[in-house]
Amino acid sequence: MKESGGRKQGAASPCAACKLLRRRCAHDCVFAPYFPADEPHKFANVHKVFGASNVNKMLQELPVHQRGDAVSSMVYEANARVRDPVYGCVGAISSLQQQIDTLQTQLALAQAEVVHLRVRQTASYSHHGFAPTSPTNSGSPSSNHGSQIKPIFDMDVVMDQASLGEPMWSC
Repeated sequence: MKESGGRKQGAASPCAACKLLRRRCAHDCVFAPYFPADEPHKFANVHKVFGASNVNKMLQELPVHQRGDAVSSMVYEANARVRDPVYGCVGAISSLQQQIDTLQTQLALAQAEVVHLRVRQTASYSHHGFAPTSPTNSGSPSSNHGSQIKPIFDMDVVMDQASLGEPMWSC
């Protein structure tokens, strides 16, 4: 039979926190439900970054239904601090935000190029006396089924912000 917290009834199997702290794991140990004996690395990093006493205080001050989320947050932050002692998870978040900004700029440039190519294609057809046959120009609003590409950014603003001047394509 197992008790909540991963400890067997009758056996004094300490949780990962009590094992690391080399103390007896009490029946009402605040760490036991969140730091099972089979995951010692989980508590090791939390202890290294926050300290066992601080983690104990934080968990004691929280309602039981919020403790699991608090432990998950502490484990995430502790692991991030071990990887990057200066910035922790803020460094990871900043890196991801930079990637998002770069990808949004690339998407806006690609959308601008698609619009530019469609304008060139339409101008080419008109110049040679042909009518375009794409579904977006068929005349019937129900026939395009939303396939028309609409830029999600104001391209003048994106081009100014990117300081690119001329577009990457040529006519």
